[in-house]
Amino acid sequence: MSWSGGKDSCAALVRSLADFDVVAMVTMCDEEAGRSRSHGLRPEVLSAQARRLGLERVVGRCSWSTYDAAFAAALDEVAARGMTHVVFGDILFDEHRRWAERMCEGSGLTAVEPLFGLSTDTLFDEWVESGAEAIIVTARAPLLDETWLGRPLCADMRTEFARRGVDPCGERGEYHTVVTSSRLFSEPLRVTHGCHVKRSDCWALDVCLDD
Repeated sequence: MSWSGGKDSCAALVRSLADFDVVAMVTMCDEEAGRSRSHGLRPEVLSAQARRLGLERVVGRCSWSTYDAAFAAALDEVAARGMTHVVFGDILFDEHRRWAERMCEGSGLTAVEPLFGLSTDTLFDEWVESGAEAIIVTARAPLLDETWLGRPLCADMRTEFARRGVDPCGERGEYHTVVTSSRLFSEPLRVTHGCHVKRSDCWALDVCLDD
């Protein structure tokens, strides 16, 4: 499972379990493995998610310029251990799917995209109705201010997202989330909300494990 820690990864995992025995998650982090790429999650938060899912963690360390090479190395590692497929949480954009397929092909693996092409309205509604919880950890400043950080996704947000021109699932990078509860988790994840940081045009929330 290509695992960011957010809702789309979790939704893709839910949809893939009927067809695959998922045993590990691959997450790309910075060079010191101190934060995950894109979502900025601490390693202890990702490890706590892995424990609740019963999955092994595979970690790639990289800068943005070395992302592809590090991801390829992580895929080589899982392929060498007998894994055959990688599940991704992409929904829109053919270039994202082609990238996943190309990266997997290089390691002799098959990319699986269970969410691709589905309505982001439908997927947002399904997430909320499932009873799972994901809180917003990054928000694109021109569209969502820092008050959105830490909010759990809820049904009322979809109307406000539409008013602001935000895709319901944040597929254009408008926001990212961390999953704190899911029917797949053995127990909910307890976290505390730390400081708010603004980098470039993006607000980020530091989420700390409270276990």
